[in-house]
Amino acid sequence: MQDDISGWNEWNQNFNGIEEITSPSELHGLVTGIVCVTEPPSRDEWLQILATLNVPTLSDAALSLLGDEAEDVSHALSEDELDYLPILPDDEHTLQERVQALADWCAGVVLGFGLASGHIRSNEMELIEHLQDVAAVEFEDSDDDEDGEISYQELYEFVRLIPVSLSIGRKKIAVSESTLLRNFQSKLQNNSTSNENQSIVEMFTPHRPS
Repeated sequence: MQDDISGWNEWNQNFNGIEEITSPSELHGLVTGIVCVTEPPSRDEWLQILATLNVPTLSDAALSLLGDEAEDVSHALSEDELDYLPILPDDEHTLQERVQALADWCAGVVLGFGLASGHIRSNEMELIEHLQDVAAVEFEDSDDDEDGEISYQELYEFVRLIPVSLSIGRKKIAVSESTLLRNFQSKLQNNSTSNENQSIVEMFTPHRPS
């Protein structure tokens, strides 16, 4: 039930199984990272971004969902009400699934922010490092207990507000004025031979566990 409320079911149905993206939660993080820096991409800009990721053509419904979510995220990040929420599976899913989804989301935020931004403000490097640390978390069987649940909730509450900090006070720019598409094209060209079968996050996010 909570998955329906959060949007996870719809998001998962439309974006699960895209080989170039580790998970739907990573895609939501990517969207979030981008709109921390830029205005929400237009339909044509999303098509260009997805093409550079080598993502197969999405259905019109999926593309509309992506665009609508980017608009919603941009609005949430622009309001200092701290109501931004990542799209993640709810607690009916295993703790391991939720931890992995949160790690994927963090990796997506780092990726989207890094590729859309030409600079990092002085107070942002530590925030990016926190996201990278969570992106590198590896779940152990011994973590699957009450203490693990508490740790997950604490991590979730900590990292979910980092995009708000990255966004607040930043003058949003048009996608066409950002480094986003240029960086995508450059990185993909540079890595097209040696990283042919590597996911986009593995290309650009350091310390990502294999």
